[in-house]
Amino acid sequence: MASPRPFSRYEFLIAWRYLRARRAEGGVSVMTWISLIGIALGVMALIATLSVRAGFRADFIDTLLGANPHTTVMYYPSQVYNELTEETYVTPGTIQDYDALAQKIAALPGVTRADPAVRGKVMAAQGGASGLGDVYGLGAEALKALPGVVDPDRAMGDIADYDKGVAIGIGLARTLGVAVGDSIQLVSPEGAQTAVGTTPRVETYPVTYIFSAGRWDIDETRIYMPFAEAQSYFNRDGLADEIQVYVSDPEQVDRWTPELLAAAGERAQVWSWRDASSSFLSALDMEDDVMFLILSILVLIAAMNITSGLIMLVKNKGRDIGILRTMGLTQGAVLRVFFLCGAFTGIIGTAAGVALGVALSLNVDHIMAALNWLTGGNAWQPEVRGIYALHGELRAWDIFRAVALSLVLSFVVTIFPARRAARMNPVEALRYE
Repeated sequence: MASPRPFSRYEFLIAWRYLRARRAEGGVSVMTWISLIGIALGVMALIATLSVRAGFRADFIDTLLGANPHTTVMYYPSQVYNELTEETYVTPGTIQDYDALAQKIAALPGVTRADPAVRGKVMAAQGGASGLGDVYGLGAEALKALPGVVDPDRAMGDIADYDKGVAIGIGLARTLGVAVGDSIQLVSPEGAQTAVGTTPRVETYPVTYIFSAGRWDIDETRIYMPFAEAQSYFNRDGLADEIQVYVSDPEQVDRWTPELLAAAGERAQVWSWRDASSSFLSALDMEDDVMFLILSILVLIAAMNITSGLIMLVKNKGRDIGILRTMGLTQGAVLRVFFLCGAFTGIIGTAAGVALGVALSLNVDHIMAALNWLTGGNAWQPEVRGIYALHGELRAWDIFRAVALSLVLSFVVTIFPARRAARMNPVEALRYE
């Protein structure tokens, strides 16, 4: 008679019956439930953590690119020797033919926009309040191309009035206590040249637009000023400090660096958003790997409970194993029966963990809101983390990794007790029965 094929229907039936057996019948249902719950919680924690980490990274990049260029072209400062005074001094790396250079860069394949800009540091004041400001001198069309600035749900005022004053972040507006229509005073050390040296420049501008870019550091310091006005204010008449470049794929922005350097010519340098945030992104990647490793150990510990439960099951089912072997069941069949007992626990626990992890990831906003309410708003501090809220982002790859890890560990840990059951001598098993 031919042997039944592996994993036949009767092997599944025996394994399922052993798992459902009550303790009085020699089953270990309590241990099975502990193993199942442990695996479910481990998989849930793994999926939720990976989702939150992915959501944090995505939000960080989105808010960063929402109010900043993808990459910037600028020039190194140059040294100039004055023969009359026999002194060498450094001139800023400004751009003279900025319109021509911006058009040249914009014509490169994959570049979507290129805008000249003027930048400077100021102190903003209104009444008795003051704060530091990071001024970006941009044209109206360049400002409207920034999604984090023009979002009407998070802005006050009309961006069409931008040329009549300045646009400031909501955090700076809160610090100064101003609203749309109020005026603020900007003080810059790069003022007028006089016989006694450089005097600070002090100008007053109306606030025509208040925005929220979704990032605490930007909202607390950012000031947008019309390009021509910024040139005059920072003594950049006929000059620009940089060309702000936007590309079709910001994640691969470094691909455009050689072409941008070739287009800009000698003394040019390129500074992308990845260069500005490289340390932080590297730290995020390292933390992701560490968190996955730590949570993988938790899943392994939960899976080890399967081994304990199966060893107890094999001990309690010694008489059954002896009877089944005398009836013609092979060692391989016995091994597969007890392997299926552990596999069922791992599969069911993994499925439950995936469901719980997905549900938790989809409700991160509500959970964080509840934690903020319970802690008085201290659960999430935007001045530390940069962004205002935390969201979960489910990725198929993260779910696959969690499921694959859980199933592989669950299957591996069942091999030892299953082999022990298969090698049991039926004569020894029935001797004292």
